[in-house]
Amino acid sequence: MIPALATLLVFQLIGEALVRALAAPVPGPVVGMALLLLALVLRPSLLGAIKPTAQTLLQHLSLLFVPAGVGVMLHLQRLGDEALAIGVALVLSTLVGLASAALTMAWLMKRVTPSSDHDPA
Repeated sequence: MIPALATLLVFQLIGEALVRALAAPVPGPVVGMALLLLALVLRPSLLGAIKPTAQTLLQHLSLLFVPAGVGVMLHLQRLGDEALAIGVALVLSTLVGLASAALTMAWLMKRVTPSSDHDPA
């Protein structure tokens, strides 16, 4: 389990280092996760080494939300003060996400064409 955790943390560290070095507007763990995905595609045998540890982490994922919940409770007054801005940001980002997903789906559906254009019935 320790080598698998070390592998996951090394990819997170590499992601953090890249983000800081390039001043990228992306969280380091996201870059690290993308690099891990690339490594898994290039070297599938790595999956067997980290899968059990990753599954264990996912089973206990709810525990990782406890610090975020505590942070929300500590800053509840600030969240109340900024409720309108947070609400607008949530609604707009949800709409943009839905629209981009719908447009992507429509674009992909246009690209997939059936083998014959006529209906046999």
